[in-house]
Amino acid sequence: MDWIKFRDMVRRFWKKYCVVVLAVAAGLLLLSMPQEKETAPEPEKVVQTVSAPADLEAELERILSAVAGAGRVSVLLTEVAGGETVYQTQGEDEDTVLLTGSTRGETALVRRVDPPVYRGAVVVCQGGDNAAVRLAVVQAVMAVTGLNAQRITVLKMK
Repeated sequence: MDWIKFRDMVRRFWKKYCVVVLAVAAGLLLLSMPQEKETAPEPEKVVQTVSAPADLEAELERILSAVAGAGRVSVLLTEVAGGETVYQTQGEDEDTVLLTGSTRGETALVRRVDPPVYRGAVVVCQGGDNAAVRLAVVQAVMAVTGLNAQRITVLKMK
């Protein structure tokens, strides 16, 4: 094969496949570049926490009374298991890790706080006979407690 035929063949190939060759070359260039490792995002800070069931019931009553048509509201939550705080331990004896603060007080290092598990909820409200109000109340209680709709009862207040 002589040089002129080879050159013409390369030119025809380049005219036909130049876009594909450039795209593959750009892809290979991007793949060969070093990548920065992604750091895990920091967990979001909770602005307000309601820990005790009585506090949660009171907060639910306050929020649900603001639902249009609900009127006065009373809430009862039943628990399967209460919230539990698990502390960090170390060693074979599983000694609790204590932190000493600047005031010389010791506090245990909290590993995690498990929220309470609810069995059911009863909501009594003045607008309990309205289907739209019942639906809004059930959805709000589901969002807060994690219960499904079968475990939430909404009744009309007398």
